[in-house]
This record gives sequence, structure tokens and C-alpha cells, in this order.
Amino acid sequence: MTICVVDGRGGGLGSRMVEGLRGLAEDGHAVIGLGLNRASAEAMARAGATSIETAPQMIQCRLDGADMIVGSLSLLMPGSMLGEVTPVLVQTLLESPAKKVLLPLNKRKVEVVGAEGRTLDALIDQAVQRIAFLLRPIA
Repeated sequence: MTICVVDGRGGGLGSRMVEGLRGLAEDGHAVIGLGLNRASAEAMARAGATSIETAPQMIQCRLDGADMIVGSLSLLMPGSMLGEVTPVLVQTLLESPAKKVLLPLNKRKVEVVGAEGRTLDALIDQAVQRIAFLLRPIA
């Protein structure tokens, strides 16, 4: 399976997600870091991503072929992450047949009902657990 972790800005969330998913890469799953800028891509590379991409065309190609996409809810909000999330990126994400696992971070004052306010560490732990569950073979 190919898991694409998408992040921008400094790559703090993406690098921590990649770090949490490293064990899955050891199980043969590819954990690809898709950085919306060089700093975020490099942070995910240092965290152990199988590979990284920063070019918009390559990000789009990777998202089209992904089995799972991981990132923050702000990836569905054009203009977020200091303008790094473009309408084209949002459209690509939404049109991808991949399962999306999005963390409900509230930097844009968007409240997701039912998603209680948790720390970033708790959200990352929950997301990693959910991804591991989704990747388990069905018996």
C-alpha cells in the first residue's frame, strides 16, 4: 500500500505522522512525504519517509496513485497553510479514490462537530492507530 502524508509550512505535522508510520513502512507499505514546500518535504525525509515529492505535478501524480492520504483537515480549505493549499490540490485530493485520514486541527477556526479538542500528540496517535487498523488484512 502507498500512504501519502501531505503537509506544508515547516512539516511539523507531516514529519510526526511519518515518524509514527515508520513501522508500517517496515511492513512493506510505502510512506511518501508530499511537501507543499521544500522545508516540509525535508522534514518528512528526516523522519523516515520512503520518498518525498515537492513538485505540484508529482504531488498530483502521487495522490492519484495513493491508497491512503494523511494530513490535516486544512488540506480541504483552499488558501490554508499560508496559501500553500491551492484549489487544484483540494480538487485532486477530493477526486482521489484513496482513503483520507484527516486530523481536525483548528487553526482556521473550523469546528468539526464530534471531534473534541485534543492535543496534536493525541490526534497523531489516534491517526496512526486508525491507519494501522485500516491496513490489517481481512481474515
